[in-house]
Amino acid sequence: MTSRRWFHPNISGLQAERLLLTRGVHGSFLARPSRSNPGDFTLSVRRHDEVTHIKIQNSGDYYDLYGGETFATLAELVQYYTEQQDLLRERNGQVITLKYPLNCKDPTSERWYHGHLSGRDADKLLTEKGKVGSFLVRESQSKPGDFVLSVVTQEDQQDYVERRTKVTHVMICCQEGKYDVGGGERFDTLAELVEHYRRNPMVEKSGIVVHLKQPFNATRINAANIDSRVRELNKVADNSDKPKQGFWEEFEVLQQQECKLLYPRKEGMKAENKSKNRYKNILPFDNTRVKIRDADPEVAGSDYINANYILGSGKREQDMHAAGEEKVFIATQGCLQNTVDDFWKMVHQENTHVIVMTTKEMERGRNKCVRYWPKLHTTMELGSLQVRNVEEHTAQDYVQRKLQVTRLDRDSMRQVWHYQYLSWPDHGVPNEPGGVLWFLEEANRTQASIEGCGPMVVHCSAGIGRTGTIIVIDILIHLINRQGLDCDIDIPKTIQKVRQQRSGMVQTEAQYKFIYMAVQQYMDTAQKRLEEEQRSTVKEREYSNIKYVPNCTSRLNMASSRSSSVVTNDDSSGVYENINFKSSQTSFSSNTRR
Repeated sequence: MTSRRWFHPNISGLQAERLLLTRGVHGSFLARPSRSNPGDFTLSVRRHDEVTHIKIQNSGDYYDLYGGETFATLAELVQYYTEQQDLLRERNGQVITLKYPLNCKDPTSERWYHGHLSGRDADKLLTEKGKVGSFLVRESQSKPGDFVLSVVTQEDQQDYVERRTKVTHVMICCQEGKYDVGGGERFDTLAELVEHYRRNPMVEKSGIVVHLKQPFNATRINAANIDSRVRELNKVADNSDKPKQGFWEEFEVLQQQECKLLYPRKEGMKAENKSKNRYKNILPFDNTRVKIRDADPEVAGSDYINANYILGSGKREQDMHAAGEEKVFIATQGCLQNTVDDFWKMVHQENTHVIVMTTKEMERGRNKCVRYWPKLHTTMELGSLQVRNVEEHTAQDYVQRKLQVTRLDRDSMRQVWHYQYLSWPDHGVPNEPGGVLWFLEEANRTQASIEGCGPMVVHCSAGIGRTGTIIVIDILIHLINRQGLDCDIDIPKTIQKVRQQRSGMVQTEAQYKFIYMAVQQYMDTAQKRLEEEQRSTVKEREYSNIKYVPNCTSRLNMASSRSSSVVTNDDSSGVYENINFKSSQTSFSSNTRR
């Protein structure tokens, strides 16, 4: 775990509860300073509709949970209990799960802010890709709540042939909401501090001048801050020599990295398989391709179909069944007349129940996909499979079809839902993402309602542009739903992971920008919905999980000599109950507030 953004330096217990209950999910957690015991910390964990608070002791020599393992840093303690999911338990044996860090909001929307980046990774990034004057700002790994300015500088050498570069790290202290570099002028925001030192370079003790020339931009963002990032990316370039930046710039960097993702595609190039490819140069990677299992071993290429498994985690196909909570898709091309049988063999063998089609059969007078399903109330015979169109429902932007797929030689039948989106223009994107989001929500609702459902099959014509855009949007939305509205997302990195599994996914800058727009609209809707739900919940609950103690000082004195329970006035005068920390050797007691 490299991120320390679960540390919230300036919030109380009640504020932690509001954050976890409005933005978190079961298993979300954060750490914060203890207000009752300065120097100590508190771990706040959401457990369904309640929040548990666990005290963390800072002895001056180590961190621990008033018992259990000891750690040199707060980060190591949190990482340990996050990785060892069965160790942290209540007194009654119930496990307290630390699963999803609820990240502190970024202190700035500036793209030079890299959040959780470690010093080692900053060194590597700036050394490999930066030049003298390239800079970024990141969290301090050693001092939660402070920051570090990392900048490429030149080494001071007297007798040299070529002056070498190095990365200089400058600590930025944050105290009482003000930022400084350990002395000198103080600033209200990180952006003001950086802008000041861009105009007024710092000087190292050795005499080297630290110039902040060009920002080294990050792509990771806090999902809740996507509005700010979209505004930044929409800005028109100020410099006349760089007329394009923002979305164009990010997408171009992504395109330049594509040469690193050239994996073998030998199967698609074989003579016996060439006629099965809609476009001769859009072929599946061999290591993630779907193989037709019900194939004739005597017929060369009979296991081939132009399709790839796509895992949201970026894992390989062999890890698919261990993917757990990760989304799994099959990305494929629009059917050709000679691939319809193979398409349905794939759908059946993968236990697919939902097919998402993002193209019309004909667009601009060209065939984009042959009709591989029968007309309403009719049947298609496809070897050992029979497909019947039972129902069709037309919505504003899409058609939903209910198909019955029967394996004739086994007399087994299953339902397959076919969603065809009709409002995505060829060589473009929809004007706004609302229709696509609603379409995806409907398809996912069906997918989730079927127990043991196999991968969702997604296709357009080539199976990379619209298909890639839909899959990336769905992966990001799934991540946000799973980890809460304050999770970290990285759209370029997500696209890279998807491109590692099928070449060329997300084809255009317009599609790239559309992904941002879709996530932005989804976040706006989700935040409004959660805020409304929380308002009604708080009115009913009134923090019923907190046990208020009227006279906390006297209770504290009474409890000080007892080991069975501890009472504290940390933030909201709550009672702390004992929990156990399981290990292979012994059990330890510590305290938690419900």
